[in-house]
Amino acid sequence: MTFAYLRCVGLCTMLAVMLASCGGKPVLGGDPRLNVVPGTELPPPARVDAMINVTPYYVGPFDRLAIDVFGIEDLSNREFQVDASGRISFPLVGIVNVNGKTPGEVETELARKLSAAYVRDPQVTVNLREAISRVITVEGEVKKPGLYPVIGRLTLLGAIAKAEGTSEFSRLDDIVVFRTVQGQRYAALYNLKAIRHGAYPDPEVYASDVVMVGESRGRRLFKDILAVTPALLTPIVIAVDRLRD
Repeated sequence: MTFAYLRCVGLCTMLAVMLASCGGKPVLGGDPRLNVVPGTELPPPARVDAMINVTPYYVGPFDRLAIDVFGIEDLSNREFQVDASGRISFPLVGIVNVNGKTPGEVETELARKLSAAYVRDPQVTVNLREAISRVITVEGEVKKPGLYPVIGRLTLLGAIAKAEGTSEFSRLDDIVVFRTVQGQRYAALYNLKAIRHGAYPDPEVYASDVVMVGESRGRRLFKDILAVTPALLTPIVIAVDRLRD
């Protein structure tokens, strides 16, 4: 029995113990203000949730604006897309910086510039035709965490797909969705693998939800050990990887 063999056995035993210690069921909650509910009981947002802490919408890059100057046919029912630097090009006045302004402030700015261009008493209306304000946050062990727009109906699988899928260290039975409904914070735990296999429906998610994908410490630990002794542990890579799935 060689020293290399004994070392491999020892490392495998240590790895098994570490994986077992990391494989406990995730515990959700702890915050007394957080209502932890089963996935089937996470309530949808109420109308009042959309009205709480309402702040003015500030125009930003790539928003689409509908602008109308009353009584001037050539300046009526026009649409403009804000460029990457937050500007639009408007007839008679040229380049206008709209970044960080409310639609009302854009109206005032355009009216001022049109007056300077000898348009008498311009009455300007600015509406948001397409706003990038409805977003969902996808965090944790996904390939591309970030904020993603919610256009139409979006499910949990769709939200994770927007983040380019789970990472190699993700824990599929530890997917948490946080939501605020009528001022009350909620959280629900989901099993992505079970959803993928049709064990229960893919739940709908909404703008302002936060999706947190958990980490498999066992997978990360295994990769760290493998990086140290790849030659000894290579024969058990496939077996352990299948075990963790």
